[in-house]
Amino acid sequence: MAGNEGAAKQAKIDGASILELQEFMERGALTARELVLHYLERIATHDHDGAAINSVLELNPDALAIADALDVERRISGSRGSLHGIPILLKDNIDTGDSMHTSAGSVALAESYAPEDSAVAARLRQAGAVLLGKTNMTEWANFIAEDMPNGYSSRGRQVLNPYGPGQFDVGGSSSGSGAAVASGFAAAAIGTETSGSILSPASANSVVGIKPTVGLISRYGIIPISHSQDTAGPMAKSVADAAILLGFLTGVDERDPATRASVSGACRNYRQFLDPDGLAGARIGVLRPRYFADLAEDQLAIFERAKTVLIGAGAVIVDPVSLPEEGGGGYEVLTYEFKAALNAYLRRLAPRVPVHTLAELIAYNEQHAVVALRHGQALFERSEEASGTLTESSYIRARLADLRRSRERGVDYALTEHQLDALLSPGNFGAALPAKAGYPSICVPGGYTSAGEPFGITFTGTAYAEPTLIRLAFAFERLTGYRKPPESVK
Repeated sequence: MAGNEGAAKQAKIDGASILELQEFMERGALTARELVLHYLERIATHDHDGAAINSVLELNPDALAIADALDVERRISGSRGSLHGIPILLKDNIDTGDSMHTSAGSVALAESYAPEDSAVAARLRQAGAVLLGKTNMTEWANFIAEDMPNGYSSRGRQVLNPYGPGQFDVGGSSSGSGAAVASGFAAAAIGTETSGSILSPASANSVVGIKPTVGLISRYGIIPISHSQDTAGPMAKSVADAAILLGFLTGVDERDPATRASVSGACRNYRQFLDPDGLAGARIGVLRPRYFADLAEDQLAIFERAKTVLIGAGAVIVDPVSLPEEGGGGYEVLTYEFKAALNAYLRRLAPRVPVHTLAELIAYNEQHAVVALRHGQALFERSEEASGTLTESSYIRARLADLRRSRERGVDYALTEHQLDALLSPGNFGAALPAKAGYPSICVPGGYTSAGEPFGITFTGTAYAEPTLIRLAFAFERLTGYRKPPESVK
């Protein structure tokens, strides 16, 4: 792409949705190869050079060959669907059975190749997506040290926020996925969340993030923290793009028992819920003061403005909504579940990988402390003290308390008591409650502070309420159009 024509084409790609990119390819105005080359050029210009966002940890050496094959397939037999030829980035804790590593951002797994595709990667390939590369992340999904900076990993170093490189927090732990989408390094990306790890970088990078119901998307082949809270989810520039991506990821997978419960709640086409009038008559509640103690004045103003928009669109805001039982915001359950989950994952890795248990990982990090332990590994050490069998009475009681406080005395109580469609919270401040419940949330750009820092608003619902949340978020997005591309990567 050279000269004025090339520049115009690049600008058109940067501003295009997934469906618009698909339309360009269908009428021959764009190929998957050209699309991959476009994103590679942007990554070269802005990710390590220029603003040095440092969001892409590894590129797929086969990306161009895959794109070429998909272009040929389109000419011969037509498109597979709306992801055919669309480049997607994956967080570095999602297995790909190809030439890319899967390391969770750690030097201990820097040479680890997954034995096969994760369920997420396999579904994307089947849909015709081009797996463009892996994104940097907060190491071990921010479950190694108590003071790990958002976006830092020993393998990839620090991800920066494109709206204020070195100035604004990039969010975690799917920081690379959020920053890469915001920077236009791919059409969309996949993140993972245990508690806030999709919602946080979505808010911080002015993108849309969907944290689905646990079990809607198979977790097979994802480096875990918790069997009870982990999930993958889409991150994109718009609600429509995120909804498209979500539909290709759902479905039962016998390797992940949690997905069996999704038979009646899963959907393959979330585009049908993109209703511009979706806020009319909706009842939305605000939990206070739980999520507001740490809000800056600018952030609170953004949230209050969002409420005004919702009311103007015909929504009823119930504020405040209180819960009958407070507490339960800690990581006690995760501390027990991490050892069991991680040991089960590590044992599948090839013998050449230097660690196959959490104990071996702790020892490896100690032996390579200069590189691996800039921020310590207190959470690792605490988790290693657990049995790994989940038989401790303290674990069982904590898990049962989490479920009670987050479900029947939490989200479900609030929705039922006040006849609500969803709960509303600022940024990712409300992430812990639905995370413990295994319930869905969607974060959508809410605006910018006076300093230019992005801040989102989040809609939360009960199990498999993704259609409702997408409807509400899409209507809000259509009314506001707050998202704007970051100046640092133009």
